Amino acid sequence: MPHTVRKVNYCYLNVPARAGQGAKILGALRDAGVNLLAFSGFPAGGGRSQVDLVPENMAALKRAVNQQGWRLSAVKKGFLAQGTDEIGAIARQFERLAKANVNVTAADAVAAGAGRYGMIFWVKPKDYARAAKALNAK
Repeated sequence: MPHTVRKVNYCYLNVPARAGQGAKILGALRDAGVNLLAFSGFPAGGGRSQVDLVPENMAALKRAVNQQGWRLSAVKKGFLAQGTDEIGAIARQFERLAKANVNVTAADAVAAGAGRYGMIFWVKPKDYARAAKALNAK
């Protein structure tokens, strides 16, 4: 499988940092037929967590969130890299961004099994177009 980088849109929810919140969110999205390309959750402080949702279809995500009465952030942008899991697989993207003088704000990567990897990552909005060009992102 070749290595690909694609532009993605995402939104986030701020939720209480309590057991069961992830199950509640992911279950509701599943039941609404929302396919997620990526999901990331982390502490936001003050007893809250931020849950980033990268949907295949943003309209479907917005409909599902509205049905639940949740407050979704404005749409933001990131990148999704996928490809063959090999030594240095994600280094390629970081090297291209470094050469373009683009800082990575955050990244989550995982070996996905069957010889594949995936990575979701973000750059500052002012650097997004330059990053997309450096990565040849579609």
